[in-house]
Amino acid sequence: MRIVFMGTPDFAVPSLHALLEAPAEMGLEVVGVFTQPDRPKGRGNKLTPPPVKQLAERSGIPVYQPERIRRESPDTLRALRPDLCVTAAFGQILSQELLDIPPLGCLNVHASLLPKHRGSAPIAWALLQGDAEIGVTIMRMAAGIDTGDMLLQRAIPRNEGLSCGEATDRLAELGAQLLLETIRAMQQGTLRETPQDEEQATYEPKLTKAMGLMDWQRPARELVWQIHALNPWPACTALLGENRLKLLRAETADGAGQPGEILRADAANGLVVACGEGALRVLELQAPGSRAMNAKDYLRGHNLAGTFVSETAGEEETK
Repeated sequence: MRIVFMGTPDFAVPSLHALLEAPAEMGLEVVGVFTQPDRPKGRGNKLTPPPVKQLAERSGIPVYQPERIRRESPDTLRALRPDLCVTAAFGQILSQELLDIPPLGCLNVHASLLPKHRGSAPIAWALLQGDAEIGVTIMRMAAGIDTGDMLLQRAIPRNEGLSCGEATDRLAELGAQLLLETIRAMQQGTLRETPQDEEQATYEPKLTKAMGLMDWQRPARELVWQIHALNPWPACTALLGENRLKLLRAETADGAGQPGEILRADAANGLVVACGEGALRVLELQAPGSRAMNAKDYLRGHNLAGTFVSETAGEEETK
C-alpha cells in the first residue's frame, strides 16, 4: 500500500513513525511527505524545518512543502500514485480534487472525541472546557473541516493536572496506535464508518495570546483549566503591579477574598490567590527573564503581596 503522509508538528511525528515502522506483513510504503514550509523559530528567528520534515529526511522520504497545497500540489500528489493519504495536524485544508486522488481515500488523525472539538486546537479546547475525557478519532476526510465519517475512536480519562503539552504527547502516541489499527481493519475489510452527529458537533477557533489573560472574577476551577489548557502556548499570565508572571500549573485551594487577592505567598503554603469562586494555588510559574520554577521555590527568594489585576481579551485588544 503506497501512502502519502501529510503533517507538520510534533503531534504528527508518532503517526509517521508508526507507518514507517509498521509490520512488514502490512506492506505499507510511505512514498512522500507533505508538510508546512520551514518557519523562523526561537530567539534567533532561525529558519527551522518542521518536526515531520526532520523525521522524513532522516528516513530518506521525499518531502514537499507547498505554501498552498490546494493550488500547488495536485499534480505532485498524482505523480506519487498513493493508494491512501494520511494527515495529522497538517495545517492546510485539502480540496475535493486532492481528496479524490488516492483510491482508498484520505484518513485524518484528529485529537478529539469527534464530533466535539473540530478545529485546529482540539486538545487545548477540551482541557479549557473541563472535559472528563480526551481522545483521538481516526476519520475519513471530507471537504469540510473535520466533518468526515468516524472510523475508530479511543478515549482516556482527563487528568486534572495534565498540561496541554503533556496531553498532546499522550494523544500523539495513542493516535499513532489507532492509525495502524484502522489501516489493518481496512485491509481486512472489517472497518465500519460512522457519520458524525451534526447536532453534537462543536467547532472552536485557533488559540490567541489574549486567551492567556487571567480574569480573577471567574471560578477557581475554570482558571485552573485555563492555566493547564494554555500550557505551553500561549500560556496564562498574571499582572501584579508592574510585574507579569507566567502561570504554568495550578490546583484549586481553600480560601476566599477579593478576586485576585493574594491570600498566602510563602514557601510553606505556596502562592494562593482568591478567585470569583474559591481560590487557586499556583504550583509552577515563570518570572520575566527567568526559568520555570516551582512556586514554593520562587517564593523563597521573592515577596509577593497585593492583588493581581483581572484582565480580559477585550481589554488586551484595545491596548
